[in-house]
Formats: sequence, C-alpha cells, structure tokens
Amino acid sequence: MAREPKGTIAAGHRLTAEAGAEMLREGGNAFDAAIAALAMACVCEPVLASPGGGGFAMIRNGQSGQSTLLDFFPQTPRQKRGDCSRGYRSITADFGSATQVFHIGPATVAAPGFFAGLTALHERGGTLPLADLFAPAINIGRNGHRVTGYQHYLSTVVRPILTATRPAKNLFAPSGELPAVGSTFYNPELADMYCELARADWLQTEIADQLLAEQSVDGHLTREDLEGYEVEVREPLFVTLGGASVFLNPPPAACGTLIRYALTHLDSCDMPGMAKALHLTDQARLSARGDLAKLLDRPMRQKGTTHISVVDAQGNACSVTVSNGTGNGEIVGGYGFMLNNILGEEDVNPHGSADWPTDTRLASMMCPTLIDAPGGRLIALGSGGSNRIRSAIFQVVAHMCLEQVELEEAVRAPRLHIENGHLDVEVPDNDGGITKLKSLFPDHRIWPEKNMFFGGVHAVSVDSAGQFSSIGDDRREGSAVIVE
Repeated sequence: MAREPKGTIAAGHRLTAEAGAEMLREGGNAFDAAIAALAMACVCEPVLASPGGGGFAMIRNGQSGQSTLLDFFPQTPRQKRGDCSRGYRSITADFGSATQVFHIGPATVAAPGFFAGLTALHERGGTLPLADLFAPAINIGRNGHRVTGYQHYLSTVVRPILTATRPAKNLFAPSGELPAVGSTFYNPELADMYCELARADWLQTEIADQLLAEQSVDGHLTREDLEGYEVEVREPLFVTLGGASVFLNPPPAACGTLIRYALTHLDSCDMPGMAKALHLTDQARLSARGDLAKLLDRPMRQKGTTHISVVDAQGNACSVTVSNGTGNGEIVGGYGFMLNNILGEEDVNPHGSADWPTDTRLASMMCPTLIDAPGGRLIALGSGGSNRIRSAIFQVVAHMCLEQVELEEAVRAPRLHIENGHLDVEVPDNDGGITKLKSLFPDHRIWPEKNMFFGGVHAVSVDSAGQFSSIGDDRREGSAVIVE
C-alpha cells in the first residue's frame, strides 16, 4: 500500500535538498526540513551559505494559516572600534568576462544572524531535536562530498577570498589548489561546530568565543553585538494577483516592494509586457518615486545567495534565502566557517572603510515568497541572484498567478532583466517577442541559453488534494525531492 506524501523540498544543491527530505521521511515538518537543509547548505554550498552570515525566512503555520517573515539578516556593529581602515583590504574577483573588486578582512564583518535564525525556526515549529536536524550536515562534513561544477565555478571566482588567510587556505585549498570538479571536499571542523550547537545556545559555547577572538584584532563586533542581536518578526508585504495572495519580503528589504510594484504595473505576461513592467519599476527605483523612495533609506547588500523552499502535508511552509556576502577571508578558529564581509560592500559602505551606519539592520534584495493560490494551493519559492532576484521572482509569480501555468513551466520559462535601461534576455524557444524587445531596448544583450545570471528559482507546492510538485532551477544546479 502506497504511503501518503509527507512533503517536498527544492534547493540549490542535491545534498541540501536531500538533508531536508531526510527529516520529512523521519516524520519532521517543513520547519525541520528547512533547518536541516540550511545546515547542509553551509557544508556543500560554502561560497553562498555560512553560519557567519544570515538571511530571511517566509514561514506559514499550517494550523493558523498565518504567514510571517523572519528577518535574521546581519546587523551592523554598535560602535566603530579604532581605525576602520585596519583589517579592511581589497581583492579582485575574476568572473571570466569581467572582474570585480571586493573588500575583506575583520573590519568588514557585521553581526551574523544565522544562529538566531535557526533557533527562531525551531522555536516556531520544529519538532525534531537539533541533533537529528544537524546529523546529515555532520555526516557530510566528516565524510566529504563531491564538488559540483557550479560550486567549483563559484569558488574559482572568489579564490582570492578563499585563500586570503592561512586558515582559509587550509580549509578551501589544502593542497594549494581549490578542489577540482568531482573531487572530495571535507569540513570536519564544521561538523564539530554542529555537534556543539546541538547541545547548547551558541552564545554559551566556544563558537561565540572564537568568533570574538577573530574580531578582537581590527574587527568591530563585541559580545554586546552578539548578545543584543534579535530576529525581527515582520508582517509580509501583500498583493492580490489573479485571485492569489502573494506574500513578499517587507522593508527594510527592498526586493518585495520592487516586485509588488512590477506586478501592479503588469499589462501582459508575454516577454514585452514583462519587460515594460520591469522597466517602469527600474525607472521608479532610479527616481525614488512613491514607496520606492523608502528603499534608499538604508544601505543594501545583494551578493552571494542561495535559497531553500519546503512545504509539508500539514500546510506548513518555509521559504528561506541566506547569504554570507562573499566572505571576509577569516575562518572562525576550529569551526570551519568563514564570516561575512557585509560591511565591505560598496552599497553598505560607499565611501570607504568607515562609512557604514552603526547598529542598523541592513536591507537586501533577497525575497523568500509564499503564494496562497485559488483552490487551496500553497506555493513556496525564492531565488539567489543578487539584484536579478526581483526579476526572477516577478516573472515566475506572474506566470503562475496570471497564466496558471504549472510550477516547472513557470521556472523553466525564459527570463529577462532590466537594469538602468539595459536589457538582458534569454532567447525563447520561439520568437516569443524577442524582435519587439530588441526594438524597445536598443541597449540589450541576448543570452543564447539559460544562464545562472538570471537567478535560480527553487519552488515547491501542495494542492488541496495533497499533491506535491517541486523544481530546483537548473540554472544554478537546483535539486528537488518529493517525500512519500
């Protein structure tokens, strides 16, 4: 006799999705699956996820039906200590077709929210012990995993960061070279950290002590910053679209407001219609009109993200996006993870090492999203992709809510993005309005195939009959698992 499905998860790595699926198989819910997947993401997606960073989770309580946004993004330190130029240096990342300067070092670290975020998710609905939830990550950390093509590419881009210090080089390039595609990467120290975290609040462990020790020379974080950090509980932004209720990340995050603006200015779901709505949004953003003016109030970071979506048979859902910036080059002693470099991003610190605001929850382009669709269908989705997140989620939501297309079709559809009047677009299978797009946007770049540039939307859903569907976006090696 076939068993009823328990849930489904989609994420940016096969092992990340499998870790969450294992919790669903063991009787856990969407919150349990999300926590296990987040822990695993730090092991197998270390350029994008780390306990030294933070993120946002849009959650849905299956009993009450209430959707809530948990903001566990990094917070700037309460005070600037000493000469801010110390512990602050520049490196150049090579993307092949372009290079970009990043800033790293102890002085670029904001207070991480990852640990508090795990705790908040567990308190709000987790049912399994943390030791069980961390077990898959502990196992893979100790026994290793095969490096994928996408993860290898990311590591080569930020190689100067991953090899910036001796501890970082020992972790990420122990042989002197970054692990090749198909080779095995180990992180037993991160496994040890999860063992310790399962037994006690992280602030009462050596984890916090070692983080503060790393920050004691040229960093700005103090124990007061760590102990004063709180997860912010926010009411989601809301928009009705085609009879569906769409829940988006509210301010101080920026992406939800931009997506809502684009959705409310959408005339049609063909590619020219999508482009016009995104162009109107981009113009409004640049001129800071209406609600978009508020987005300029806070500095924003928008690099290095990955996403996890989960729903279960009880109607619980968790859509969570996390980031570590690009990492600051410093490893927390004995625990196998790199701290964030949020204070080093130019959007946060535009005029040099000392320009960041103190004691501020930073804005972001991350936008974990939930949809209550007609007929009782629940959808969770989100994306990595820095400032392309808004375009990716906007298009997938529009396809599903206004055209009622299936999840997989909405995610696989060709995408476009508009920034400062410039159009980037994936070539559709047929003309798909591409000729008209070229005439509307003379400044354009045509991508001959689907590309990670356009984000990676990992999405899941469950309908009123308990039928699950899910897809991990292959633009970013996404993976999805349905648990029966």
